Amino acid sequence: MGDHVIEPRGPFSLAAARDFAGGFAAGIGGGGPTATSLVMAFPVEPRPATSAWSHSAIVELRQDERNGPVHARVATDGDERAALAQAARCVSLDHDGTGWPEVGRRDPVIGGLQAQFEDLRPVCFYSAYEAATSFVIGHRISRAQASRVKSRLSEQAGDRVELDGATFRAFPRPERLVDVDAVDGLNDEKVRRLRGLAEAALDGRLDTNRLRALPVDRAIAELRELRGVGEFTSQGILLRGCGLVDQLPDDALSDDVLAAMYGEELAHGTSRADIVARWVPYRMWATVLLRVGWGRGIGKGESYRRD
Repeated sequence: MGDHVIEPRGPFSLAAARDFAGGFAAGIGGGGPTATSLVMAFPVEPRPATSAWSHSAIVELRQDERNGPVHARVATDGDERAALAQAARCVSLDHDGTGWPEVGRRDPVIGGLQAQFEDLRPVCFYSAYEAATSFVIGHRISRAQASRVKSRLSEQAGDRVELDGATFRAFPRPERLVDVDAVDGLNDEKVRRLRGLAEAALDGRLDTNRLRALPVDRAIAELRELRGVGEFTSQGILLRGCGLVDQLPDDALSDDVLAAMYGEELAHGTSRADIVARWVPYRMWATVLLRVGWGRGIGKGESYRRD
């Protein structure tokens, strides 16, 4: 087991990430929030991308005070540094957030939400592979059902990883998922789609770093070639699986959120483009923050300002 320190660039609150994870545990995958830490269990992406997914890892993150260093413990029988980088990417610590507060100063709505949610950064999937499989599993079923299915798959084919005597199950590595022929709670077509995604991960088509480095249009086009991946899912994989910072999602819910949070401005002639321009270069972070606030009952055109 290795101990590491991650120095956040810009404001960061692990407590906010834990709270976010607690609301979206079905999406993130193995592990979960504790009272004082965030525990992550996941298959570690290989380098190079087309080599074997040979191991899983468990990473525990702790932070003594907001904006302070993040302490990480990594347990794995494989590439410890790769596991640490993957965990950091999951909570958006791989990005420089020093300019994030400035967005809040330009936009009172974002500023108020930053103050309320401790400058929350998006919490992402552990990898594009876990994002893709999660979206396929969750298609047209509830979040609770999807969580149960993922737990069954982890028990059925995932690696066991231990920390302080506690055992966690990671989602199955592609090498294991490709051989799964039945999953309780999933129809045959979804199982076939999951096996196809496992094959795509094995041949490098779901490599997170490669996808996030591509032009967005090309990445979306490549993802849409995968079985069971449509427009919505491809955007979800790229944005929540690869952790982009300044890309806007293209879906109706984002428009609903914008209308709820900026209704008065929009009614008085401020354009959507003018509002979104305030968020550059953190447009994805702002969108996630708005969704969190809107989902917790904040909105209806009210204005929020930092203290």
